[in-house]
Amino acid sequence: MDYKLKRNMILNGNMAYVILTLATPIMINNFIQTVYNLADTYWVSRIGDTQVAAITLVWPIIFLMISIGMGVSVAGTAIISQYIGAGSLKKAEVVAGQVISISFLISAGIGLTGAVFASSIVSAIGGAGELLSEAVSYLQVIFIGLPTMFLFFSFTAIKQGQGDTVTPMKYGAVSLLMNIILDPIFIFTFNLGIKGAAIATVISRGIFALYAIYKLFTNSDGSIRMNKALLKPNFKDSKTLLSIALPSSIGQATEAFGFTILTMFVLSYGESTVAAFGITNRINSLVLMPAMGIGNALATIVGQNMGANNIERAKQAVRTSALLSTGFLVTGGILILLSADSIIGLFTENSDVLSQGTYFLKLITLGLPLMGFYQIFIGTFQGSGHTLMAMVVMASRLWLFRIPLVLILKNYTAFGEKSIWFAMIISNILICIVAFIIYLTGRWQKKVIQDNKLKRKVLMSDV
Repeated sequence: MDYKLKRNMILNGNMAYVILTLATPIMINNFIQTVYNLADTYWVSRIGDTQVAAITLVWPIIFLMISIGMGVSVAGTAIISQYIGAGSLKKAEVVAGQVISISFLISAGIGLTGAVFASSIVSAIGGAGELLSEAVSYLQVIFIGLPTMFLFFSFTAIKQGQGDTVTPMKYGAVSLLMNIILDPIFIFTFNLGIKGAAIATVISRGIFALYAIYKLFTNSDGSIRMNKALLKPNFKDSKTLLSIALPSSIGQATEAFGFTILTMFVLSYGESTVAAFGITNRINSLVLMPAMGIGNALATIVGQNMGANNIERAKQAVRTSALLSTGFLVTGGILILLSADSIIGLFTENSDVLSQGTYFLKLITLGLPLMGFYQIFIGTFQGSGHTLMAMVVMASRLWLFRIPLVLILKNYTAFGEKSIWFAMIISNILICIVAFIIYLTGRWQKKVIQDNKLKRKVLMSDV
């Protein structure tokens, strides 16, 4: 489908069809990204529980360092989608160039700094002994490969802003296949252990990230096309991009740091609890794929319809997305609930890890619909470009609710490691209430692009 037809579909098509058309490739792509982690977890689990715990320990750090890049990508999608909706492809290309340049510069700085201080970072969150050395060896490689990861985020944001969710999915699928092939080779054949898993991931993502950016410079299908001039820093557009990216980055970084603190609490209960926490979260992330895909697709739909001054249709997209998300998650939750012990057993033979993981998986499955609403609200606020609202919601979930609840339950009840699981469920209930109240204020309905002086006929000729 060419971009004029895709834009028309988003602005005028049947809403459920539009959401599922955009969301399905995103779901698959999110699944691919999750399988990256699951593949690493599976192969690393063949080495031992300490190595699985090491990956679990550093994952919040990885999420923390990529949060800035994700913030830039979220801002890019919001602005690009609104310009596409308003009919200004040329202006969208300018923003796309800034997304690529800023993402690369920031990721190079973070990656270099992180690689140098990896040992200190892991030590600060409680890593020691063998767990420390294994975690550092994995984390350093991921830091070094950070720029290519950010570049692929940029590519995905640019494509998604135009309503193209298929191309990133295709590249991600081939990249996953390469990772699955390289994992056992680097881990066992080259005897690199946990470090080999990180190297396989960086190589697989890096090759296709560079190819994806290259394709933006050679497009001939009427979509956004890059040239060297567009990569030159542009103060006005970079300022707008960063003003939207900063709250998103802070929100995601704050959330990631919150998960880091949460992991420290989990670590206090021992390696078995850490391993159970890591395995269960990865399984849970698979079940959440539909809601995450719908939330990401919603950002594009809301953005383009706001750009076209069609607020009522944007609201319709939110309502329809909520219904679809709930249906998917209730179905997935029932299936997981009935087979929790068998699923956890695929990743561990340790009876303690199996017992804790099964209990945790069954418990959080009951609250899955809440996470669907959470993703819908985040998608709405990010797609409209009001990332400050998303920041408040993301940060509050961990810092206002979850971590205080963990402290209360840990110190004043006899729940033990179950304190973590109960705190997660309760915090999800509370944050959905907060997000709904913010949504009802209607403040997210104001556009972030300044197109009031543009003539509609001229804009439409750009597309």
